[in-house]
Parts: sequence; C-alpha cells; structure tokens
Amino acid sequence: MSIDEADKERLTGQQIRDEAPDGWSYNLNKLIARFETGDFNTGAALVGTIAEAADRMNHHPDVDLRYPHLTVSLMSHDVDAVTARDIRLARKISDLAADAGVSPTTTGPDVLELAIDTPDQEKIKPFWAAILGYDAEGDAVSDSADRNPPIWFQSTDSDAPDRQRWHLDVSVSHEVAEARIQAAIDAGGTLVDDGAAPSFWVLADPDGNKACICTWQGRD
Repeated sequence: MSIDEADKERLTGQQIRDEAPDGWSYNLNKLIARFETGDFNTGAALVGTIAEAADRMNHHPDVDLRYPHLTVSLMSHDVDAVTARDIRLARKISDLAADAGVSPTTTGPDVLELAIDTPDQEKIKPFWAAILGYDAEGDAVSDSADRNPPIWFQSTDSDAPDRQRWHLDVSVSHEVAEARIQAAIDAGGTLVDDGAAPSFWVLADPDGNKACICTWQGRD
C-alpha cells in the first residue's frame, strides 16, 4: 500500500494536541498513551485487536504490555515524526480500548532521557555506544530496540573536574509540567532556570544536582 504524500507531512505539537484523542500525549517525538487494563489477559487481548487494525492500516505501533496496563507509542518511522497516520491509528486504538472497557490515563506516561555534559562528545560517545550496545546517531546514542532510555550529549565549555556530568531530562505532558515542578520544589528542590520554558525548566535537588522537566512546547 503506497503512502500519500500528505501522510508524510510532520505535524506540529499544536496540531497533535488539537487532533489526538483524549489520553494521548506528544512526548519526545512520539504520540503515547497508557491504558489501564486492570489485568494481563485484558491487555493481551487488546494487543491482539490493535495488531489486526494496524495490519489493515499498514501502520504499526510500539506496544509495552505490563500488569496491569498497556503503553502504546506511535511515530511514522519513515519520516521520524508524528503524522496524520499516527493520529488515525491513535483514534482507532482508543476506540478498540473503549470497546474492551479499557480507559486511558488522563495523560500519557513520562519519557526519560539521560544526558551527559561534555566539552567533547566525539571523544566519549563511542565508549557509551559500545558499552551499552547502542547505536550512535547525531548528538545521542540509543537502543535500536527502544527498550532503554537514550543518552544524549550536551555541549559544555567547562572541563572542571567537579562539574555535574550526568543529569536527567524528564519529558512530561505539558498539562502536568507545572505541578511536577511545584512538587519538586515542595520536596526541597529549587528552580534554577526557567528561561527556556515551556520547552524545559532546570531544577536542582538540595545538593545542587540538576535535572530538567521538558515538554513539547516551544520546540516546533
């Protein structure tokens, strides 16, 4: 089945937000939802109906079946972006879930990235690709099976021995970002930098270790 050129057009974050079904979130270049199945067999049965629909539509999601929930992520891999094909399949999956009596969570699950600050990513990137068995591409190394978090390398002009090298980037649904930030502050953290908000906020724990809360907004 050939793919219409219009179906290869990358959707913006705002288009995805406007068109995606309830419970689906745009997160790290994917459309993601988690369905509360309640038990493993219900989830397995839902995976089967999703697979049949995906074959008919010639477009296939990534699924992660656990007890008691099912996580589904969509991206058009040929263009490395979310397209209208993903929106259509998301709607179909939501319909199948509703038929099975399964509801999505209010927002899609968070996605975790690991980041390492370095003045010379080309020097250290091959090591991390080799030790993890990851593929090196651009500013990151990633698991080709998409099982484990990617590691990306953030350029820094500091080579001080006591600089923080590792930090976490936690990508969340934009609806929950401010609540997550406030929860971190209430837990003893501080807001270090909101200059790039709502794309990301930099926070630190009481010892000064930094992490970022990220959303899709401001990235198109």
